[in-house]
Amino acid sequence: MNQSAVTTFPVTDGVARALEASLRGVEELLPKEEWIQKLARSEAQGQPLRIKLGLDPTAPDIHLGHTVVLNKMRQLQDLGHQVIFLIGDFTTLIGDPSGRNSTRPPLTAEQIKANAETYYTQAAKVLDPARTEIRYNSEWCDALGARGMIELSARYTVARMMERNDFHQRFSDGSSISLHEFLYPLLQGYDSVALKSDLELGGTDQKFNLLMGRHLQQEYGQEPQCVLTMPLLVGLDGVEKMSKSKNNYIGITEDANTMFAKVLSISDALMWDWYTLLSFQSLASIAQLKKEVAEGRNPKDAKVMLAKEITARFHSAALADAAEADFINRAKGGIPDDIPEVALSGAPLGIGALLKQANLAPSTSEANRLIDGGGVRVDGGVVGDKGLKLAAGSYVVQVGKRKFARVALS
Repeated sequence: MNQSAVTTFPVTDGVARALEASLRGVEELLPKEEWIQKLARSEAQGQPLRIKLGLDPTAPDIHLGHTVVLNKMRQLQDLGHQVIFLIGDFTTLIGDPSGRNSTRPPLTAEQIKANAETYYTQAAKVLDPARTEIRYNSEWCDALGARGMIELSARYTVARMMERNDFHQRFSDGSSISLHEFLYPLLQGYDSVALKSDLELGGTDQKFNLLMGRHLQQEYGQEPQCVLTMPLLVGLDGVEKMSKSKNNYIGITEDANTMFAKVLSISDALMWDWYTLLSFQSLASIAQLKKEVAEGRNPKDAKVMLAKEITARFHSAALADAAEADFINRAKGGIPDDIPEVALSGAPLGIGALLKQANLAPSTSEANRLIDGGGVRVDGGVVGDKGLKLAAGSYVVQVGKRKFARVALS
């Protein structure tokens, strides 16, 4: 947007509050000054902005990591803007090459259709369905045809495409890059042209594709969208980004008791990042809670509040309360009063090593076998991940029905 060629709108207190909400937890907002003016114009003219999020239905289920950008959409939706939930049924036929070191096998049309049917139903647990525009990019991509695809391809150069990190790295490594992969960022950018979006959201790995939307909108004579990237949510292990393949995820369709217990399993340090990215509490409320914990309040209180909020969002307040009661009952039930207390060091410590050092398992391999059999609990929650690492803290660890230890890990 050429600031010298347009009216400059005043930055009111309302605009400042909207900007604060926009910036919460974000990695980047580009260009910030353009976004401020879009917000100011929207307020002055009473015209909501068009906020776009595109997701490819590559799998049938959504986990909490996916909801980071959905939460941001909801925050912007609550400010009165029009959010567009775009299902990339056409682009999924290509497969997003972002961050990949090899060509992604495309899904069949049948797989895409099956996955897309569940995507919005799950996303609607975060977004307000009554105020959400649902679109499929096959609406305009199918209509492009061969001629339109050639014309679109002429809007960008191969040299600029090769500046993209993953393409550049694969080319340098001698890995194959199929021509159709160049079409993916072009078509994602063209989505912004078709939808006339003012802002597009995505993860940090989507920055190149989001900026493509800005470029193509300018090519087609539109005001360019701003770009907002959100950080990738760290998973239950506290190390890697949340991923099903790493088994460090919480699926939003998991039952309430499991969801509640999994949130309670995260480290105290990770909890505050999750508050920023997943909670709908105000930043002031979170800051106050963090201050109370720093001054001596039990961090578990804060973690329980987060677990109840997340569980209630995807289930109900009643089920969240029931999950808390279930967790307390399982954590207390059957635990003898005189269980041995063990002090261990080396945090973060792998669960297998912890079981061995606490004399709850004769070896790490036997500990892994017990985990596979569902026979290990930490603070009442079943451990399903052999790669789990426990941060410093105090834990009640149970193996089978009779072996217990209260472990103080430093």
